[in-house]
Amino acid sequence: MAVVGVGQTLKGDDAAGVLVAQVLVKRQRAGSSDAPRPAPFSLLVVEAAHAPENCTGAIRRFAPDLVVLVDAAEMGDPPGTIRWLDWRDTAGLDVSTHTLSPSMVARYLVAELRCEVALIGIQPQDTSLGAPVSPPVRRAVRTVADGLSAILLAPRPDP
Repeated sequence: MAVVGVGQTLKGDDAAGVLVAQVLVKRQRAGSSDAPRPAPFSLLVVEAAHAPENCTGAIRRFAPDLVVLVDAAEMGDPPGTIRWLDWRDTAGLDVSTHTLSPSMVARYLVAELRCEVALIGIQPQDTSLGAPVSPPVRRAVRTVADGLSAILLAPRPDP
């Protein structure tokens, strides 16, 4: 499995996906030295910044069965709202703050890797240049990172 954090860290809440990836990387590294058993999944975490298309080589080499894209998504919801989005339903919608839409990245990954792709969207409050990450989005980042960590980084039970 691969988790790809997408976003521009200089644009406030647009950093949400990258922040989730950073938390996962930190937890993955912290757990690798003292975890008595391996995690249940082979996991690649990618901080893709604003151009996930530039990270497809690493994802292709890893060859995951599932890629989860995490991104700030303009969904018309209150700031910090988290939604699982079907990438096929995001084509043509203003769901991402980036020039290459999640649906285009997902379509490429599905065609190239024959993998499943999921999209976690976090509703931003402010994506203007130089803005700080808002409290609702910080909470959402923590919620998403905690949920993914619980599933992906938890040690396997003894057989």
